[in-house]
Amino acid sequence: MYDIIVIGAGVTGTCIARELSKYQANVCVVEKGDDVASGTSKANSGVIHSGFDAKPGTLMAKLNVRGNELLYELSPQLDFPVKQNGALVVCTVEAERGKLDVLLDQAHKNGVPGVRIIEKEELLQMEPNLTPNAVAALYAPTGGVICPFNLAIAMGENASVNGVEFKFETEVLKIEKKDGYYELETNKGTLQTKAVVNAAGVYADKMHNMVSEKKMKIIARKGEYLLLDKEMGHYFKASVFPLPGKMGKGVLTAPTIHGNLYVGPSATDVEDKEGVNTTQEIIDDLIYKAQHSHLTKDVMPMNKVITSFAGLRAHEENHEFIVEEVADSPGFFDAAGIESPGLTSSPAIAEMLVGIIQEKYQFPVNENFVGTRKGITHMEDLTMEEKNEMIKKDPRYGSIVCRCEMVTEGEIVDAINRPLGAKSLDAIKRRTRQGTGRCQAGFCTPRTMEILSRELGIPMTEITKKGEGSHMLVGKIKED
Repeated sequence: MYDIIVIGAGVTGTCIARELSKYQANVCVVEKGDDVASGTSKANSGVIHSGFDAKPGTLMAKLNVRGNELLYELSPQLDFPVKQNGALVVCTVEAERGKLDVLLDQAHKNGVPGVRIIEKEELLQMEPNLTPNAVAALYAPTGGVICPFNLAIAMGENASVNGVEFKFETEVLKIEKKDGYYELETNKGTLQTKAVVNAAGVYADKMHNMVSEKKMKIIARKGEYLLLDKEMGHYFKASVFPLPGKMGKGVLTAPTIHGNLYVGPSATDVEDKEGVNTTQEIIDDLIYKAQHSHLTKDVMPMNKVITSFAGLRAHEENHEFIVEEVADSPGFFDAAGIESPGLTSSPAIAEMLVGIIQEKYQFPVNENFVGTRKGITHMEDLTMEEKNEMIKKDPRYGSIVCRCEMVTEGEIVDAINRPLGAKSLDAIKRRTRQGTGRCQAGFCTPRTMEILSRELGIPMTEITKKGEGSHMLVGKIKED
C-alpha cells in the first residue's frame, strides 16, 4: 500500500515526485515508457516562457510566471542547464502593431518583469538576421531555453535519491475506487495506494474518467519541427515568435540550449495519442515557412536540417491547467491539460499540487531531504586542464564514442549507472546527446550498444531503442 502513486514521469510527474520527496510519504511513480520524459515531454520547443501570452487571471498565467522564477532558481541546485536568452514577438505589419500592446498589457497584468516594446532600430541591432520589414517587437527578457529531458532527469534522479520509487514500462490499465484507497491494475500487476496523482499527459482524461462522473477531454495536438545543425545555432540569439494565432503561439525560430536552431511547431489535432509520426505535408509547410519566412532576412538553408520530429501537446478543451483534487473522488489529484507553457510551469504545478496534498494528509517533513544533485560531467563543457584531469582519473573519458557531439565512453557509462540509469539507446541519448548530431547516430550506435551490453550484463539482442518492442537486433546470421 503506497501513500501516493504518481501516474506519468514527464516533466510534470517528476517535478511532483521531487516535491513529494520533501515529506515522509511512501511514493511511487509509474510510467508506461522505459524512461522519464518518454511521452509528451520528449518533443517540445524547450522554451522557458515569460508569461505574457497566457490569459490574465487564469491558473495558466499564474503558474507560468511562478514556474519561470523556479526554473532559474532550481537550475544551479539540480545541475540542469538553462539560458536566459529572452523572447521576441515580432510584428511585420504596421496595421497589426496594436496586437503588441495587447500582449504588453497581458504581461503587466500577469506580473511578468521587464517586458517592453522595442522599435525597429533597436530590434535589428539586437537580431541582425530579422527581416528589415520588422516594425516593432514585444521583448521579454525573462524568456529562456531549457532541455525538457534534462529537467525531467534531474527531478527524477533527485526524487529517487530521496526515496521515491519508479516503475518503468508499467502501464495503468484500470483504476478502481475502494474503501479509502485506490487499486491500479497495470500490465505488471495490481498496485494499491491511498492517493493518486494523475500526470498522464495526453492520457490524463482516460485516467480521470475512470474515477469521476465529471468527464474530461484531452485533445492530442501534434507539433512537428525541423532541427538545424549547430552551424545555424547563432542565427537568432532570442526565441523569435510571430504574432500568435488561434492555434497557439505559432511557428517560431529559436536556438536550443545545446546550440542548434529549430523551426516549429506546427499545430494539428489528431485522434491517435501515440501519433508522433512526421508527415510530408507538414514538413513541406515548415520548409516553405522557413525559406519564405516573413521573420528572417535571408532564405533559411534547408541543407542544414539534420532531422525532423513530432510531439503531442495535451490540449484541454478549455485551454486551462487543471490542478486540483477531483471533487467526487477524494484522494485523486489531477495535473491535467498541461500544454504550453506546461514545461515552464511544471515546478510551479508541483509546488501547488503538493501544497494541496500536504494540506489534506499532513505528511511529516523529510528531515533527510537532499535538495541538490550533480548531473553528468560533459567533457565538451570543460577546459583542457579539466579534461586532462578527468582522463587521468578515468581513461574512458578520453575515448570518444559520438564524434558529432563529442560524447565519451565515460559519460555513457555514467548515464547507465547513475540513479534511474539509462537502459536503452534513447535513454542514453537524453542524458548525453549521443546520436543527436549531424549523423543522427549513424556511426556511434554500434559502439554505444556494446557499452550498454557490457554495463547491463545483457546480450546485444536484448538492447532496445526505447524499451519493449523496439529491439535493435533480432537473431543472428546463419552460417553455411
